[in-house]
Amino acid sequence: MATVSLRTRSGGEAGSVELPDAIFGIEPNVAVMHQVVTAQLAARRAGTQSTKTRAEVRGGGAKPWKQKGTGRARQGSTRAPQWRGGGVALGPKPRSYEQRTPKKMVKLALRSALSDRAADGKVLVIDQWGFDQPRTRDAVAALAALGIEGRVLVVLERTDEAAWKSFRNLPHVHLLDATQLNTHDVLVNDYVVFTRATLPTAEAAQPRPVRAAEPAPAPAAAAEAEAAEEPTLPQRTRAEAEADAAPASEAPRERARSSADLEDPRFAAARDKADKEDRLRAARVDQPAEAAAPEEPTAPEASTEDDAAGDKPAFSFNMTVDRAEDES
Repeated sequence: MATVSLRTRSGGEAGSVELPDAIFGIEPNVAVMHQVVTAQLAARRAGTQSTKTRAEVRGGGAKPWKQKGTGRARQGSTRAPQWRGGGVALGPKPRSYEQRTPKKMVKLALRSALSDRAADGKVLVIDQWGFDQPRTRDAVAALAALGIEGRVLVVLERTDEAAWKSFRNLPHVHLLDATQLNTHDVLVNDYVVFTRATLPTAEAAQPRPVRAAEPAPAPAAAAEAEAAEEPTLPQRTRAEAEADAAPASEAPRERARSSADLEDPRFAAARDKADKEDRLRAARVDQPAEAAAPEEPTAPEASTEDDAAGDKPAFSFNMTVDRAEDES
């Protein structure tokens, strides 16, 4: 594990601090850093560029000249791509340039960038900045005392307001919150300056423990749990079971009603319906098998006048007409 000096704002040494090898001591993976930085720069693009196609350009609805007989090339619209003021063929449209990058790759790229800066001795750790009030002059003096030249990445706490305001006016200083540390900002700066509070620890580099899957409950335990959740119905008595199993020829027995049936109103309607069906079934069984068929009503004998007239009905339209003539 590498060890660096713990510096003060005035440039002195206040001890030493160890840099965890899991973050500052790995072999840099250049390919992963390149891919992550490319994704970061692509995500910055707004993607709002846009051009109009021939369908979106105003005008051009009429055919400029007839198809044949002019000696010129045939044209259908003055807004075709080859015309001045026409649409753009295959032009850019609004789109998103964002690339999907796995989380493990992002973490590996950041650790590779920090390891590269630590190998060059350009990672500094400050005890604390300790500015009494925001002042850019004090920030410039602190960087000069630490011997830092070039572009500097200063990692601060979010609550250190005096340090934020002291460094923000310096063009070669890039301020960053500890939770926003990324590969691109580490690589574009020459030095990386941490405080004791913002220095990454070895616990941050360890992967999160995978939550073990809970064992499946035993079948018996699952059945007991389901039985406890579902409402239990009142059990049928032996008398009720015998009454249901009795043949249709026997008279229905009076069903024995338990105290649970009497107390539970949910089964009142079903119980009354079952009793009614039993009574109807018993009534059908008690009827004789061969019942006398009811006599069919016989038609009255036809009179002699009807026989002479054939199958003429008793009341006819002719009789009604004759009666109307007599009344007139």
